[in-house]
Amino acid sequence: MSAPMQIRFGTDGWRGVIARDFTFEGVRLVAGAVAATLRASHPEGHRVLVAVGHDTRFLSRRFAQTAADALAALGVEVRLTTSHFPTPMLACAIPALKAQGGLMVTASHNPPSYNGLKVRIADGGCATTTLTDQIEAEVRRLSSDLSVRPEGVSPSTGRTTAGAIDLFDPLPLYQERLRTLVDMERIARSGLHVVIDPMYGATQGIVAALLRQVGLKAEEIHAEINPGFGGVSPEPMGASLGELAERVRDLNESRKIGLAFDGDGDRLGAIDETGSYVTPHQVFALLLQHLVTRRGLSGTVIKTFSTTTMIDRLAASHGLRLAVTPIGFKHIAEVMRGEPFLIGGEESGGIGVAGHIPERDGIVSALLLLECLATEEKPLGALLRDLEAKVGPHCYRRLDLRLARTEDGAELGRRVASDPPAHIDGWQVKEVQTLDGVKLVGADGGWLLIRPSGTEPVLRLYAEAPTQGQVSRLLDWAKTYADRI
Repeated sequence: MSAPMQIRFGTDGWRGVIARDFTFEGVRLVAGAVAATLRASHPEGHRVLVAVGHDTRFLSRRFAQTAADALAALGVEVRLTTSHFPTPMLACAIPALKAQGGLMVTASHNPPSYNGLKVRIADGGCATTTLTDQIEAEVRRLSSDLSVRPEGVSPSTGRTTAGAIDLFDPLPLYQERLRTLVDMERIARSGLHVVIDPMYGATQGIVAALLRQVGLKAEEIHAEINPGFGGVSPEPMGASLGELAERVRDLNESRKIGLAFDGDGDRLGAIDETGSYVTPHQVFALLLQHLVTRRGLSGTVIKTFSTTTMIDRLAASHGLRLAVTPIGFKHIAEVMRGEPFLIGGEESGGIGVAGHIPERDGIVSALLLLECLATEEKPLGALLRDLEAKVGPHCYRRLDLRLARTEDGAELGRRVASDPPAHIDGWQVKEVQTLDGVKLVGADGGWLLIRPSGTEPVLRLYAEAPTQGQVSRLLDWAKTYADRI
């Protein structure tokens, strides 16, 4: 008997290298486990419906069809998207369809060799850890049987009446939701020229069309199917957005901005009118300030452990409760489900807002940023200067180090936590926090976070400080420390 397949859910879903870790057999098993878990939580004979979608990665459509077939073979009704769409669009459709959950084939921002599956629940948000633990346990049970049928049904499960697989287009539902979240008429009056980089991902064609419909100039780069993603990971971080920055700089206009989205459209990156990269921390802070001061909204502000202290200062200045969670939007979603909230965001560019699903949405974030620019009638760079005048200078950078062994990252964290430095190149360490990874907090409010990735054999180093030079010194120290492991 072969060993049960090892499938683990990280910060958001199961991911792995295509054909090595992420396989058709694995997709069938996860889909079968999702079906069994959902059916077990509903009365016998109760209709169970699951929405299935996919991004533009290699084999994503075939993986999505495989998942749909496996679900249908177990009596689950399936709504399969007609083509590739961003994750937030599928997520938004789940409650509208009155579905019990969703499966999205995507590896989000991971390298081109990866693919994955995200699980969404009935409210459209991330699956809870409790649910993914149940799915993992069911996968182990199914894969430990003597054989697994091609449809993904184990001998102990048996075949039930097949469910229907119907195709659907989530875009109309999503557009209807946008009208309740964003002032598109105000955006239309802004006169902005928007350059969009979907990074060969699932947002291609969508955001540009939305903006053109209201009369804005909108152009795209990297807007075709390319499973190699141009040789880079589809993550909208500064180092990967050089062509977008150059295109924005070259425009002979003053009202301009660049917007970039990750592979499945739930994260946003931005380029200001000078061609300079705007960090997700700055975008998060601008949107928080806009929703409070211009929309008059309130509620809990939620951020992950690796997100800027600008959010702490803005929340305090407006008298709003701040909740800090471990890294991974599923933790933000749990807070969103438990209390009235205003906005939740993370360091990697994922932001979710009140009135929407408990999920990050790069498109909504982008449109709200455009609404902010239109309302203030200022370029993005000027808004950032206003922000700095309010909360002080905050410089930030993240460095990712490849690990020979996944366990090396955890070992490094244990060493730093057990014997933290008192000073780093003259920078005084005031506090050590271990909510998720190890964070060294300085007397000046700056910080250094050391944390292994939840989805790749990578050690992530994060630093924020009043100056870029101090950020570099903190990261250099952490890199030198890691090299000794």
